[in-house]
Amino acid sequence: MPENPSFAASTAVRLPRYTKTEQDEILGAGDDPFGVAATGLAWLPKEEHFGIRHGGRLVAHAGLRRLPAAIGDVETEVVGVGGVAVAPDMQGQGLARRVVAAALDHARTMGPQYALLFCRSPLVPLYQRIGWHPLDQDVLVEQPGDRVVTMPLRTMMTPLHDTACPPSEPLRLFSLPM
Repeated sequence: MPENPSFAASTAVRLPRYTKTEQDEILGAGDDPFGVAATGLAWLPKEEHFGIRHGGRLVAHAGLRRLPAAIGDVETEVVGVGGVAVAPDMQGQGLARRVVAAALDHARTMGPQYALLFCRSPLVPLYQRIGWHPLDQDVLVEQPGDRVVTMPLRTMMTPLHDTACPPSEPLRLFSLPM
């Protein structure tokens, strides 16, 4: 669907905070707004937040969190992107692209070479259209009780700098996923 001209002036901005109330403003109240509860995973909150308001209402969000990781045997950090949400009545207007782009602009200032996100399979084409690449290898993440598990959701990655090449080595987060 083409972008609605009335949203052309809606720009993504950095949010001073992002609460459950604001998430509900976008997605409505619910026990599993992202459809990932069945994974049984524990998640970290995001630390940086970006949003789009339209008519005074928050209609889109993307969050960031810097995470310790390893690519192969090399310890590094990645920027995790998560909590991407667009109000159901506003989908198809380019808002996900816009809010994720704003988050990635900030992520490029944070130092790591890569950003990653985890998503359900139906969302892979959306993220591919906006420049993300699915990883073919399993990704390990930590969980409570000193457990390390294979991420059951699809892992997508995008380079944050022109010099970053997609990794071919296994990826492990030394934290809960974001």
